[in-house]
Amino acid sequence: MLQQMNYWLMKSEPDVFSFEDLKACQQQTEPWDGIRNYQARNFMRDAMKPGDQVLFYHSNTNPPGVAGIAEIASKAYPDPTAFDKKSSYYDPKSDPENPRWLLVDVRFKADLKRYVALDEIKQIPECAAMRLIQRGNRLSITPVSKSEFQAIKNAGMRQA
Repeated sequence: MLQQMNYWLMKSEPDVFSFEDLKACQQQTEPWDGIRNYQARNFMRDAMKPGDQVLFYHSNTNPPGVAGIAEIASKAYPDPTAFDKKSSYYDPKSDPENPRWLLVDVRFKADLKRYVALDEIKQIPECAAMRLIQRGNRLSITPVSKSEFQAIKNAGMRQA
């Protein structure tokens, strides 16, 4: 029985970790660490699985937008930065026996022909209900529908 694929939007600040950084990683794969929001953690823990497709979104930049396509490369597992006292993501309340914070590995999947800026995403009819464009949504990981994913991917594959 085939499992249904899920689709995600994952935000990263490009000056911290960009889509180009992901492509430059060994095996073009990197742990998506430092998530310290319970809802985002729950998405990783309960719903993400290897093979799920990801819109890699650059946030806190001008303009914000989708820079490329990635995929989930692992099941969720404990985020080691939660136990590292030197890490800015250290959490003294996270217990290695019962970890509070998890991560997944993310792998480069495909380049887009062009960056799809947030202002353009707001104009795509299939994306009208997308969590990304709803007021007050600040989550770094959000599910997207297959039609939202495909519409943004298609926009990125068109020439500018």
